[in-house]
Amino acid sequence: MSDDVTARTESPREGPAIAVIGLGAIGDGVARSVSSAGLPLIVCDVRPEATDRYAEIATVAGSPAEAAARADIVVVAVVDDAQVHAVLSGPDGGLAGAGPGTAVVVVSTITAQCVADLGVEAAAAGVTLLDCGVSGGPAAAASGDLICMVGGDEADVARLAPLFDAIGSLTVHMGPFGSGLAAKLARNLIQYGSWLAAHEGQVLAEAAGIELSKLAQVVRASDARIGGPATLMFRATTAPLAADDGLRSHMATAASLAHKDLQAALALAAGLDVALPLTEMTEARTDTIFGVDGPA
Repeated sequence: MSDDVTARTESPREGPAIAVIGLGAIGDGVARSVSSAGLPLIVCDVRPEATDRYAEIATVAGSPAEAAARADIVVVAVVDDAQVHAVLSGPDGGLAGAGPGTAVVVVSTITAQCVADLGVEAAAAGVTLLDCGVSGGPAAAASGDLICMVGGDEADVARLAPLFDAIGSLTVHMGPFGSGLAAKLARNLIQYGSWLAAHEGQVLAEAAGIELSKLAQVVRASDARIGGPATLMFRATTAPLAADDGLRSHMATAASLAHKDLQAALALAAGLDVALPLTEMTEARTDTIFGVDGPA
């Protein structure tokens, strides 16, 4: 444990005891942030080297059930469906050790089916379960600046404010149970899709003899001015704009310009014998992207 974290936890404040199960890249940052906030901390991980560094500032639990039995709030930060079930289900799992009033918050990115199955198990155990997609990566986890997308009862989200205040810079109640991780999956789709677009842009630039570092420089600078993928995310629906919507003419103009630009990029790619399948798909769906597909 670094000196700065130790120094900030010399005089712990009163508050809910929080157990962090899974001390990987995100879980370790969550535990650091909980400790920095002065909240009582319990940690659990199958790797002794992961828990040893917390020995002086946290209670080290020997099993997920023990961790949950000692905690008011349990944060599950393992990798996938199988690991989430491994630490929550069964006689040694967190749900078995949790007592009345214990809340479990799953920050792992898992499937919708896993979320639903866990909901059934938690209800049978009488345990409050929230699904919480997090964004920002390990650095944000360590600094307490995660973006938290939470699904569950609004009153439970409010009750767990000490946790969310400790680990995040923005907490948004996305809706009922299951919506937090659905939002996380949607957010990831935007991220990975934009990375594919960046890859195709680099493929075209490289084929045209452009230094990729220079392209990256102008993309970063222009994104700072015009925004990234969220630029068009200002409408309440993805349905086409109504014919009498005053915004439609502006979006139609933007779509026309996008068609022009994308067609020019595809023409350049054809001349350079470069395949850009995402660009072709984007050009074909440009009117849908701008909300002007269908009759005006």
